[in-house]
Amino acid sequence: MYFNNSNSFFHGIMFHHFHDDGIHLKSQGSISKDDFKNLINFIGRKNILSADDFYEKFKKDLLKKNEVCITFDDAIKSQIDVALPVLSDYKIKAFFFVYTSMFEGNPDNLEIYRYFRTNYFSSINEFYSNFYEALNENLEPFFIQNQKEIENKKLKFQMYTVEDIKFRLVRDLYLKKDEYEDIMQKMMKKKKIISSELYSKLFFSKDDLKKLDKQGHLIGPHSHFHPTLMENLTIDKQKYEYEKAISVLSKILNKSKSDFKWMSHPNGSYSKDTLKVLNKIGLELGFKQIMKIEPEKGMKKINNSNLEIAREDHSNIIRLMN
Repeated sequence: MYFNNSNSFFHGIMFHHFHDDGIHLKSQGSISKDDFKNLINFIGRKNILSADDFYEKFKKDLLKKNEVCITFDDAIKSQIDVALPVLSDYKIKAFFFVYTSMFEGNPDNLEIYRYFRTNYFSSINEFYSNFYEALNENLEPFFIQNQKEIENKKLKFQMYTVEDIKFRLVRDLYLKKDEYEDIMQKMMKKKKIISSELYSKLFFSKDDLKKLDKQGHLIGPHSHFHPTLMENLTIDKQKYEYEKAISVLSKILNKSKSDFKWMSHPNGSYSKDTLKVLNKIGLELGFKQIMKIEPEKGMKKINNSNLEIAREDHSNIIRLMN
């Protein structure tokens, strides 16, 4: 049984990666078509609202505590190839939150690097070992200094191992973006990987967006460049991230900018300033990344505001099922 005392409130179910027997290889956190079907049945089809119904009931304050919606982040191609046929079978319309720099030929390297570390090493820990060897710095003082942060993130993001969290802290806090990317590019060069050759395999095309829109799914902004820590950007840069994303989507889908009323926070990162920016732009429904109250963000309750709707990561549900 999916619903219990800790999740009996309306929320989203968050998905990213899928695998099949073809081009989409199994990777850390990915699920198969059958996993997806089993998860829908575990939650209960009757409890899953299509995105448009979820939005309309939210606006009217009519959502029930056992009603959820399905959401996808990052415009990852496996969502089209593996998940979309399942949605069609179950007649479910979902939210697809996409960052938009990829549609201008400049996708974020985050997904490229994820593909690299999960497909060119025997395990994720082997990648971490190689990465730290390439960095060649003593990180122990940094990890000791951030021990409380590591513990807090482990409580908030149960799907991550401690090593996953340490790596993300090194990537996002210890290193500057260009320093991190320089290491990754050097590692990829050793294995003769050319990023641009992976684009069509890993990311949505404009035609994919149009297909989703035609089928009735709701597409919304997930920023333009997908910064890992949106909350650390200036207000002007945050405003640009979302206004630019909406502008790109409106051109591709031939819609008014005011048609985009829903979004999700990249990496779950936002601040009070972010919420002010999003409200000013006209976004009315926003999803965070976890199912917990975050006092450090000023939250006093779950689903604290219209732009802080909780989501459960699919991996946590898979663990419940097993």
